[in-house]
Amino acid sequence: QVQLVESGGGLVQAAGSLRLSCAASGSLFSFRTMSWYRQAPGHQREWVAVHSSDSPVNYPDSVKGRFTIARDYTKNMVYLHMNNLKPEDTAVYYCNAVGYLGEFWGQGTQVTVSS
Repeated sequence: QVQLVESGGGLVQAAGSLRLSCAASGSLFSFRTMSWYRQAPGHQREWVAVHSSDSPVNYPDSVKGRFTIARDYTKNMVYLHMNNLKPEDTAVYYCNAVGYLGEFWGQGTQVTVSS
């Protein structure tokens, strides 16, 4: 059973920074793609960063230049570095893994950005 556990969320002022962490119970080599998504109240879940083993990292325009995804195979960890945070970044952030074992989600971590 694969488990993804996010941590690092919290309350931060606008223009501040946070680093989210996602701990995977299995080897990251099992997953072709690791991603971060977020969901704000009343909104659909949206992707904010993707790291695939066979393609470059990618971000939507809303976070490009501010968010960075990093994958540490030695620790089975995935990180999301978030800089210059804005109130509209407020959401629950989820870690996602896709590979030959299937697709898995973490339980989410809340990020709140105050103006």
